[in-house]
Amino acid sequence: MADGRNAMLAGRRRAEAASSSGTPRRLGGDALLAAVAAVFTVVQLAFVHPWMGLGWDEIVYTSQVTTHHPAAFFSAPRSRGVSLLVAPVASWSSSTELLRVYLAVLSGVGLYLALRAWKGLFPARVLATAGAFFATLWVTLFYGPQAMPNYWVGIGALICVGCFLRVWQGPAGRAALWGVVAGAALMTWMRPTDAVWVTVPLLVLVLVRRHWLLLLALAGGMAAGGVEWVIEAYGWYGGLGERISRASEIQGGLGWNVAVDDQMRSLGGRGLCRPCTGSMPHPVVTAWWIALPAVAVLGVVVAARARRTARTLIPFACAVTAALPYLFMIGYAAPRFLQPAYALLAIPVADALWHLARTERARWRPVAASLVALALTGHLAVQLAVLEGTVDRNVASREDWAHVADELHRLGVSPPCLVTGHESIPIGYYTGCSSGSTSGNNENTTAAEIMETARRIPVAAVTGPGGKPSGYARDWTPHRITDLTVRVAPRG
Repeated sequence: MADGRNAMLAGRRRAEAASSSGTPRRLGGDALLAAVAAVFTVVQLAFVHPWMGLGWDEIVYTSQVTTHHPAAFFSAPRSRGVSLLVAPVASWSSSTELLRVYLAVLSGVGLYLALRAWKGLFPARVLATAGAFFATLWVTLFYGPQAMPNYWVGIGALICVGCFLRVWQGPAGRAALWGVVAGAALMTWMRPTDAVWVTVPLLVLVLVRRHWLLLLALAGGMAAGGVEWVIEAYGWYGGLGERISRASEIQGGLGWNVAVDDQMRSLGGRGLCRPCTGSMPHPVVTAWWIALPAVAVLGVVVAARARRTARTLIPFACAVTAALPYLFMIGYAAPRFLQPAYALLAIPVADALWHLARTERARWRPVAASLVALALTGHLAVQLAVLEGTVDRNVASREDWAHVADELHRLGVSPPCLVTGHESIPIGYYTGCSSGSTSGNNENTTAAEIMETARRIPVAAVTGPGGKPSGYARDWTPHRITDLTVRVAPRG
């Protein structure tokens, strides 16, 4: 690194001297970060309605720990972290509202702790700006109160990299070292493969510099977070290699796939872009995404000129490796996949924004500050507009599932029961039934097993618009519900 460990240590001592001159300043920095986290929590609850029903992936994760719904099929790429995260509420309550509030508060606490991990590396104003930038992205606000893993990978990445830098630059106490362990464990607990990609630059650094204590902390954290995933691989999938292979197959086969344009198409509020067709969103929606890497690079340049390269370049490098598989190795896109990269890029972006707003040329400073403020205001308006439209669409789609469930109840399909076919996982969950599929990524049963089940409990086969019924259900009586065709097995 251009500045080296001694320069970083000297910078840290100057920061500590400045912050230790009085308790009010130290408390003021913490209060600023807490305020950002608190506003983030409130805005989530204001825009992402707590009564919005659970989505497809949320159902899979949440149903693993509930007693009021059968567990949905748990495919190879998934990890149990989200299920354990929601267990304190979902294990005893079926209230979606309570779960949303719990996750919103928890995500706010997580953001605060993640920003505090960088204390002493950057001024509080930079950290607060970084937190505000990440927290006001529509994808962060939308998924913060949801039972999904990507936000938490981002939080783990911020904690891990921030604490890593505090240890890297000199004596930082045991708390920072344990922060590396906790951050690495949280990432791996949520998505093991994402944790590997995020930590590649860190692992390279510790191996080159032979910093064995940091290597032990990184490896220990990832082992602690991933041990359950590995055990499950041998118990259910025939080994770790087989699980990784199956996970790759479900994701379309990892390889050279340029998904940059797919990610851009998803920025208009598409939760999953697979296949990713259609026109690009309006340029005003994608402008921030195009500008993001340029502003982050400016942050690295600013840091290099100030002889503090490492603390900005390392999170930038981790963000790049975190984004690589989702930009160039899969054939589809979802905005949430890049949340860890956004979280890490927020640090150099915030540093660059403050540099632009506080230009050394005094005569241009008011103009520069006004332009930065204007750009951020426009950015916030666009993010909230996309968020509002995304929430409305998702509320409507989940209400459709609930309506189908009500109609199934009217047709006599009530727990215990089984739903198969099109969207069987969400429709089954809303109906209170188990879900089954004879093919595809969620294959977990056979036609013979379905026919045997139909002799004991109600079974419904759902066919999507334009689809054909499965062979086992062709003779069952069809019923039209919205744009779906539902066939209910005859009793006995």
